[in-house]
Amino acid sequence: MAHKRYLTKSRFKLASECPTKLFYTKKKEYADQNLEDSFLLALADGGFQVGELAKRYFPGGHDITSLDYETSLAETNALLALDKVVIYEATIATEKLFIRADILVKDGDHLLLYEVKSKSYDGGGGPSFTNRDGTISSSWKSYLYDVAFQKYVINQAFPQFSVSAHLMMADTSSLCPTDGLNQKFRLVTDERGRKSVLVSDTITEEDLSIPILIKVNVDDMCAKIYEGSDGEQGLGQRFVDRVTFFADQYASDTKIDSPISSICGSCEFHTAKEEEASGLKSGKKECWKGMLGWDDEDFASSTVLDIWNFRGKDKLIQAGIIKLGDVTESDISPKEDGRPGVSATQRQWMQVHKYRTHDSSVWLDRENLQAEINSWRFPLHFIDFETSMAAIPFNKGRRPYEGIAFQFSHHTVRRDGTIAHAGEYLNATPGVFPNYEFVRELKKQLEHDNGSIFRYSNHENTYLNMIYRQIQGDNHRLEDADELCSFIRSITTSVRSSREQWEGDRSMVDMWALVKRYHYDGATNGSNSIKQVLPAILNSSPYLKDTYSKPIYGAEGGIQSLNFKDWTWLTCKDGVVIDPYKTLPKMFTDISDKDMRLLSSDDELRDGGAALTAYARMQFEEMSEYEREEIRKALLKYCELDTMAMVMLYEGWLDLLGTV
Repeated sequence: MAHKRYLTKSRFKLASECPTKLFYTKKKEYADQNLEDSFLLALADGGFQVGELAKRYFPGGHDITSLDYETSLAETNALLALDKVVIYEATIATEKLFIRADILVKDGDHLLLYEVKSKSYDGGGGPSFTNRDGTISSSWKSYLYDVAFQKYVINQAFPQFSVSAHLMMADTSSLCPTDGLNQKFRLVTDERGRKSVLVSDTITEEDLSIPILIKVNVDDMCAKIYEGSDGEQGLGQRFVDRVTFFADQYASDTKIDSPISSICGSCEFHTAKEEEASGLKSGKKECWKGMLGWDDEDFASSTVLDIWNFRGKDKLIQAGIIKLGDVTESDISPKEDGRPGVSATQRQWMQVHKYRTHDSSVWLDRENLQAEINSWRFPLHFIDFETSMAAIPFNKGRRPYEGIAFQFSHHTVRRDGTIAHAGEYLNATPGVFPNYEFVRELKKQLEHDNGSIFRYSNHENTYLNMIYRQIQGDNHRLEDADELCSFIRSITTSVRSSREQWEGDRSMVDMWALVKRYHYDGATNGSNSIKQVLPAILNSSPYLKDTYSKPIYGAEGGIQSLNFKDWTWLTCKDGVVIDPYKTLPKMFTDISDKDMRLLSSDDELRDGGAALTAYARMQFEEMSEYEREEIRKALLKYCELDTMAMVMLYEGWLDLLGTV
């Protein structure tokens, strides 16, 4: 029975994304680019804590801990013979369907299902699950389909019971009732390397007196899904029919052919270069070969999936335009937007055109970039933040998922070109809310002059706006609240949702926005991430190559560094610059290289993921002081490179403009 091919809720979710994925999942011969250690994601987003806290709101429950299908099913069925019972990880199955329900409460002939999610929900006026037309919002779809699948399985397995379904989530309108609740959920590793959560036996009634998780009934959403008014009619099958079809195909290990679409761009079943060399198969390649008739040579071409921020990918694919070289200007329809530099559509066409014409040259809007640079005031300050959000707050009166700013790095460049790692901040002390001290230290480092301040993307501006609101709304008025708020206003621009609107005299310059408008390098493959732009500018700038191929960083008479000594940033392999981030010391020794690569990828889903995970581990994991110090050192180096990368981008621009 342990080898029976059940359709589980995770497999149903996978099939809902792309039915073909069912064939590839968990097969060792196929590459899978998802995290190997799923606990890392749960750690980073607070999932392991939320799950354990949820159980405390349902005391006296029975925990089904066996991973064996038959054993766990027998234990669950025995408990369900009782009139009233609470079960954690209740195991329920039909002939082809299988679930483990986070929390199942039986009260007579009624079952209450609680699916616990580490997602935030405003209990004071929660967001609607539906769009204006009544269809389910895309931001809630995966969560609601998850719980709808579980309710359906329970109904099929126990038709004699009525079932109500709930999502249980972190309530951002709730205030934590005590200090230290967060630290009562610790991550431990046993002698066999298995990770689990150790819950303190000091949890009190006061800790649970104000629930910070909210229970939301979703029976109406389940009904909408079952009856087919959820907006998924385009899939061609009702929910129940899809479940039955997916279950049958998975049970017989039959591949479901799916049409090529933009979804293929995020397919996890593709091979990295080293994986392909080792013999791992690419499910994505198999699909495309079957659907398009491609051979291996075709995959050397870039495709429409590579076009930056382009929403017309599916339209092109449906028209049979797959390869980037087949895209025409009329397919993109580039248009000016009345602002300096290139518009988004002009940038998209530039990417396509340079690919089509084999033009590897770097494009700069020299006039506008130079005018921007001429407006900057010395000394220049480059800053980068590392941040996190804890599902269970650190302190009394804090809300779930309030942002935490735990680290920054700060480089300066003077008018004479002198570069220095001028400052940093890191507070990863378990249970400490660092935001106010963070801003105090940032103010201390930036208030001595009127030099221009630089960030990369919106993150720093967004977080300083958030800390501004935290200071303004704190019940314990800070003595220096006015000074801190005045400082924040001076270096930021208010976000749209802010009641107050401002633009500071030293509002930070966004280098990410400048890259998008004034700079394009084909080596980035359309990406504007600093993780892609840095190696590209190092390859294209003779000045950077000459300067940083020497051990001058952290060297006497060289560039001042707080964490490096005699360091060489630029090394090459086969004439190509090695990404400096890959030469940093490993953040962890117990995480696979693939997982580390995924955590460090600077995309919208896991921006700064490696640092966030490191911080989470330092907060919640039992570790030695030596381990803690090693992670701390790695964090400092990681963040220092983030701001040094911005400095190198600035110098690279000067070189390409001929003004270095």
